[in-house]
Amino acid sequence: MPTVNVYNTARESVGSIDLDDVVFGAVVKPHLFHAAVRYQLAKRRAGTHASKTRAQVAGGGKKPFKQKGTGRARQGTTRAPHWRGGGVVHGPHPRSHAHDLPKKVRRAALRCAISKRLQDETLTVFDSFELPAVKTREFAKVLGLFAFDDLLLVLASKDEAVARSARNIPGVTVLPVEGLNVYDVLRHRNLALTRDAVAAVVERLGR
Repeated sequence: MPTVNVYNTARESVGSIDLDDVVFGAVVKPHLFHAAVRYQLAKRRAGTHASKTRAQVAGGGKKPFKQKGTGRARQGTTRAPHWRGGGVVHGPHPRSHAHDLPKKVRRAALRCAISKRLQDETLTVFDSFELPAVKTREFAKVLGLFAFDDLLLVLASKDEAVARSARNIPGVTVLPVEGLNVYDVLRHRNLALTRDAVAAVVERLGR
């Protein structure tokens, strides 16, 4: 069972915490990262791309020229696909790009991502993370103390003061435990959780 130091926002050690082996000591399997990130990004796609078929393009009701006697190939409409301004053959149409991924695989991938951050020694545990007011300066001060240039901060519950203080800082994301996901863990070099968030993550993924 791995043990890590617990810090306050002034970077003072205030104790230590034992981390659950199931959640923080999982064997890292990169193929699960690929499956989980592909699943997440596919669900994010709007799927609103569209093109018009020849039946949907306006105009073209009149035959462009007579059938015979012109020396040209016969044409019935200017909205056929081979005409400029005509319909599109096999073009994109609105659809959902989402696909299924078993819940067990999604949970396993998240455990692997968290475990990788611990193995890389880029996981930090805070005793708590509270700000007296909505001040970007205060949040940036904490980042400077820990030398974080990129951070995913996970809180036990939503905290508007912290979230609003961090939203204008590039490379920083603040999420509640229920929003913790593989994509955000992997795209940030540093992962930080509060002590209460650790307990909530273990409750969510440790079963």
